[in-house]
Amino acid sequence: MKFSTKAIHAGQEPDPSTGAIMTPIFQTSTYAQTGLGQHKGFEYSRSGNPTRTALEDCIAALENAKYGLAFASGLAAEQGVLSLLKTGDHMVSCDDLYGGTYRIFEKVLGRYQIETSYVAAANVEDYEKAIRPNTKLIWLETPTNPLLRLVDIKAIAEIAHRHNLLLVVDNTFSSPYFQQPLELGADIVLHSTTKYINGHSDVVGGAIALNDEEAYQAIKFYQNAAGGIPGPFDSWLTLRGIKTLAVRMRQHESNAFAVAKFLSEHPRVEKVYYPGLPSHPDHELAKRQMKGFGGMVSFSFKGTQEDINRIVSRLEIITFAESLGGIESLLCHPASMTHGSIPREIREARGLTDTLLRLSVGIEDSEDILLDLQRALD
Repeated sequence: MKFSTKAIHAGQEPDPSTGAIMTPIFQTSTYAQTGLGQHKGFEYSRSGNPTRTALEDCIAALENAKYGLAFASGLAAEQGVLSLLKTGDHMVSCDDLYGGTYRIFEKVLGRYQIETSYVAAANVEDYEKAIRPNTKLIWLETPTNPLLRLVDIKAIAEIAHRHNLLLVVDNTFSSPYFQQPLELGADIVLHSTTKYINGHSDVVGGAIALNDEEAYQAIKFYQNAAGGIPGPFDSWLTLRGIKTLAVRMRQHESNAFAVAKFLSEHPRVEKVYYPGLPSHPDHELAKRQMKGFGGMVSFSFKGTQEDINRIVSRLEIITFAESLGGIESLLCHPASMTHGSIPREIREARGLTDTLLRLSVGIEDSEDILLDLQRALD
């Protein structure tokens, strides 16, 4: 099946008991058993639920993976992957990454003497230089959050596998529609399904996809043991959103192109970050590695942090809020919102300034989005 067909049908056969086309919401905590060890594949909904299974199978299919696992949030999915580590381990990560991920690495894993080394996202050779004898995995976001740098997945996969390391790629910004890291050599793909996969800003969730059975069984054990699972209604909402993923991503990208072009020509805008622009330093890599450039645009404006309230007060269509990937356009100030957990000196050293704004371009009419930005910036 092609991508759009998978999004609608993978893991979502008509219900055998009723013929219902839509996967039912199996709103139950437990399941009847006829005897010791005799059940219909489900025992307790923390361990497994038919609605969640449909979601996991669909995400695996979209990433061309054998296995999928769904979690209660993107960070819960990250913890599932990080459960593969133990005290004394080390990992290498790109330096431009989501603030919540940085917080887990430094404030949670750090308590267990698991260290992380950060390297400039696009500098391939630096990843290998940062590897130590106790390194266990390499962690990437591409495009990165919020500066939208690209990391060469294939090149980093070669480095990781040469050193017998796992390569984990957070694919949230691209979605599986625009990028499939497993096809480029990654071992584990991660998503905050809150974002593009669900796409309607009405549920929080996370997921991973992978091919290695040993890693799958280990993370699945953690998923059940720790219990950070999505409920059946959240799973159903995410499945509902997935069905339109392909058409939404095409519109997100179309609108983002228009926004990036507009911003690059606006006198109040200092710099635009969008991999679809030929001026982007990773534009050629994006063309090779991705099937499209996505719906995220970041930009820095000429002014001070105090000007943000003036900009926000003029917005009528775009909403000033955290998160991304929904059908509506959302504007975010990373330094005080999504990346506020990163110390200022580290943020600024990485290029994340107080005048940087991140725009998740929605699927509204592009002319309305541009007019709203014009009003706000003027």
